[in-house]
Amino acid sequence: MSWSGRAIRSTIDKSGELVLSLEQVELTEPGDDEVIVRIEATPVNPSDSGMLLGPADLSDIREFDSRVTMTVPSERLAAIAGRLGQPMPVGNEGAGTVVAAGKNAQAFIGKRVGMSGGGMYADYRRTDMHNLIVLPEGVEAADGASIFINPLTALGFVETALREGHKALVHTAAASNLGQMLQRICLADGIPLINIVRTTEQEKILRELGATYVLNSKEPDFAARLTDAIEETGATVAFDAIGGGKLGIEIINAMERAAARKTAAYSRYGSTLFKQLYIYGGLDSAPTVLDRGGLGYAWSISGWLLFNYLNTVSPAVLQRLRQRIVDELTTTFASRYTRTIGLADLLDPDVLRALERKATGEKFLIDPRVG
Repeated sequence: MSWSGRAIRSTIDKSGELVLSLEQVELTEPGDDEVIVRIEATPVNPSDSGMLLGPADLSDIREFDSRVTMTVPSERLAAIAGRLGQPMPVGNEGAGTVVAAGKNAQAFIGKRVGMSGGGMYADYRRTDMHNLIVLPEGVEAADGASIFINPLTALGFVETALREGHKALVHTAAASNLGQMLQRICLADGIPLINIVRTTEQEKILRELGATYVLNSKEPDFAARLTDAIEETGATVAFDAIGGGKLGIEIINAMERAAARKTAAYSRYGSTLFKQLYIYGGLDSAPTVLDRGGLGYAWSISGWLLFNYLNTVSPAVLQRLRQRIVDELTTTFASRYTRTIGLADLLDPDVLRALERKATGEKFLIDPRVG
């Protein structure tokens, strides 16, 4: 028996034309350890919109029948050379009901599950049973759609910080779904967290969660308040979702200023307190500005990616994290969506422009059954 359904594909050719299409695909019978899941909910995370739209210029979106095209500027093609000419599946995670299973996975038949593994923007997805998390009884697919990426990322930040000996964290774009999860975790675990946002509305979101430190980077006294908060908490690690611009360096500078307040003797090499900036997102595609003046020499900047982090932890640690997510799925790790759309809506230029904005607080959920 085969399963037929639709799936989103994003293809960029060598000339720089990006084509989004809704293709008809056939899935054959699952293997012994595989299942077929009917997708009922899948979120749009920044990493998903990055695969969907690439570095395309959305100002020239064109609609042709059941396809949408746009252009990737020539100077951006080198960075994505590995995907040129390949129809890319989209969607890192999702939830739905198991409708078929191989002989070793029969226990999953009829179960509502969350899963990861890519290609979730589809009616059906075949995947290995080890990629599944069975959702608790009564939990809807929408509640389990974001069971992997944001929860594991938030927990990964905390685990990384503690493993490296940091006792407090700084987080940017902090009013996002991920940021709210991180705030709830830190409150529950007694870990000081400094949240950085850009608007008063975002400040309010975090204050209502019980956040102690919420700083607006647009305020004129931001640098001074950040330094004070870092001195109070002892934060020496930051996780930056912005990427571009100079905010990351401003955070390290504030850490150095806070350290200098507690350093008795002056050194032209700066303090010996080590400071770490992890860049995990690219909400700002501009170059990352590195102005070393005042930083000293005890600092590091590197990338942080969930999948790389997961490769460093033991199966026991991963199981512990996954179990906590299941136990707190509708509390600590609850996601809130502002709009539910169908698969076909991903070919709507207005929807694509909204996704490109990556506005804090605006999060889309895809339910293929809608259309």
